[in-house]
Amino acid sequence: MNILPQRNIQSYISEDFLLSNEFSRKLYHCYAKNQPIIDYHNHLSPEQISNNKIFDNITEIWLKGDHYKWRAMRTLGIDESYITGNANDWEKFEKWAYTVPYTLRNPLYHWTHLELQRYFDIHDVLDQNNALEIYKCTNEQLNTAEFSTQSLLSKMNVEVVCTTDDPTDSLEYHRDFRNSGSSFQMFPAFRPDKSYTIDSPDDYRIYLNKLSEASGISIQNYDDLLSALLNRIGFFHEKGGRISDHGLENLYYFKNSSLDAHRIFKSVMDGNIPTDEEVSFFKFKTLQELCKMYHAKGWTQQFHLGALRNNNSRMFSKLGADTGFDSIGDFRQAASLSGFLNELDKTDQLAKTILYNLNPGDNEVMATMTGNFNDGSIKGKIQFGSGWWFLDQKDGMEAQMNTLSNMGLISCFVGMLTDSRSFLSFPRHEYFRRILCDLFGKDMQNGELPQDEKWIGKIIQDICYYNAKDYFQFPHK
Repeated sequence: MNILPQRNIQSYISEDFLLSNEFSRKLYHCYAKNQPIIDYHNHLSPEQISNNKIFDNITEIWLKGDHYKWRAMRTLGIDESYITGNANDWEKFEKWAYTVPYTLRNPLYHWTHLELQRYFDIHDVLDQNNALEIYKCTNEQLNTAEFSTQSLLSKMNVEVVCTTDDPTDSLEYHRDFRNSGSSFQMFPAFRPDKSYTIDSPDDYRIYLNKLSEASGISIQNYDDLLSALLNRIGFFHEKGGRISDHGLENLYYFKNSSLDAHRIFKSVMDGNIPTDEEVSFFKFKTLQELCKMYHAKGWTQQFHLGALRNNNSRMFSKLGADTGFDSIGDFRQAASLSGFLNELDKTDQLAKTILYNLNPGDNEVMATMTGNFNDGSIKGKIQFGSGWWFLDQKDGMEAQMNTLSNMGLISCFVGMLTDSRSFLSFPRHEYFRRILCDLFGKDMQNGELPQDEKWIGKIIQDICYYNAKDYFQFPHK
């Protein structure tokens, strides 16, 4: 049995963490550090934000729902009872504390200690020996009003937070929050994936019943479906929504096809299982119609591409989706992505678009694809989104920013987002900003960029905050 030596190691995370030279340090401390946060994509609970929830303990806020941590614990050989099972919260935290020292060189090691510092002023390196002390210390703080959901977001200087919401959502918590007097704003983001996922006719009909009820439109045919979606887009817009989001393996494109979305819809409603080609064609046609609706509203559409989901069928049957059994996929992206975007651009109905790829081998594809459809109408109209999921770590973010710099304009980049379910995840913006500043600082030191602190500092501020503020045009209070 491995027994860790008794020790109390002060954190290696200093104020100059990840900042390798004086230029990097100036850019971060003087220009990036204090910029507000616009977190335009995450999976936080609107209910918990609106109700200003106070969490019972560190396990509830930190470990529940975090499949990054779950994967690490499973890799270390920890039993599922301590991960998603019936062990109590202290036992789960203790197992995570045991895991942390083994996550060296994984971003979890950095994130864990940044979060302990920034939220709880705990500077020790977490391990099994100090787990109980840290568990008690964090819980004492969490059980106060200063650690409610709204307080946690305000503490991180969040200005805007956008949740991820199904078209059938009532948005009641967004409505209630609008009148809360909070220091930040919360807006919904439209996630209509279920509206075009027709693989299972029985599940699809159940979903359409919910969509019918939410929209007040009886969905009997394909035109009714589009009318119901347009109705919900209008509803989201009234509540401040300006963003849509879609999770796909790849985008779909059919130049010529004998298939017809109306006939496919009727067949599915009759209970027939669609072919793979029919599924893809239906997604293509429905997404095209949705994108035209977004354009008419002046929205931004986001496409998260390339995840191979639910690989472990045994664990999926036990735990369901989003439990840590997804990975990077190797789907072909370029041709269909080009055709999909071009089909919208032909009629000048291509909305502001952010493309996120999960496969780092597609970085250059995405970065060059954005340039095909930037038409001078909007600064950075088509964006190569920040490193996502498995790529939102130091190497992944550096690769994304270097590719964007080489093949586009990083000066127009709308920056980072958390894409997280955790209220303790916002130091990821700090992590991104430190990495960003170090990239520029190294170039300044090496003579690859001028040592013009004020101009480069302005570019840093734009990437951290101002580009997103100008790009999304969220409603003001």
